[in-house]
Amino acid sequence: MNIIDELNEQLKNSSTQEVIEFFLNQYRSKVALASSLGAEDQVLTDIIFKIDKSSKVFTLDTGRLNPETYDVMDATNLKYGVKLDVYFPNLDKVEQLYQTQGINGHFESIDNRKKCCNIRKIEPLKRALKNLDVWFTGLRSSQSITREDMKLVEWDEAFKLIKVNPLIKWSEKDVWDYIKANSVPYNKLHDKGYPSIGCAPCTRAVKDGEDIRAGRWWWENPEHKECGLHKK
Repeated sequence: MNIIDELNEQLKNSSTQEVIEFFLNQYRSKVALASSLGAEDQVLTDIIFKIDKSSKVFTLDTGRLNPETYDVMDATNLKYGVKLDVYFPNLDKVEQLYQTQGINGHFESIDNRKKCCNIRKIEPLKRALKNLDVWFTGLRSSQSITREDMKLVEWDEAFKLIKVNPLIKWSEKDVWDYIKANSVPYNKLHDKGYPSIGCAPCTRAVKDGEDIRAGRWWWENPEHKECGLHKK
């Protein structure tokens, strides 16, 4: 049995708080939450800072976020008395991207969009994860068809470290019940029909009856709707 299987077996009956506390205790400075500042990640931020306010929580500023996303970042810093770590894309690469694609070339093809994601999100994420052994994510299995088979603990082959999904079995109702009960700051776009929030040009509100990830890269087929942060 490998370490991933062992951890899944060991933690299969643990609460979300117990899972997070286990990894914070075992890996200390080598574990962090990668936060998009969406509802799920705000839940994890609250749980993590209640356990240990010195824990590492970081986010990626792609340069194309909604104003509401910056608002929730500020509200989070103020509530918990912290400064979330922020990673930015490489300036030269963003300038080169503009020269080759223009400002909205990501709409023209999946390859263009993934190149944009790679420069604005993947490369900064690699820097953020460079010295870590474990990262927490806010993924839930019910979010999309690309996430149905994900487990609590996985080996992330793309980034060569352990990925932990403490909310993997949570429902959307679970998330919002926690936010309301604990007065957790959240992105106000959620109140306007945005269940999943990324870069402003690539995110829209969803319509009644649509999948909760339908507003992300809405011009693409569902099976393509990952940016590369969460490859199997």
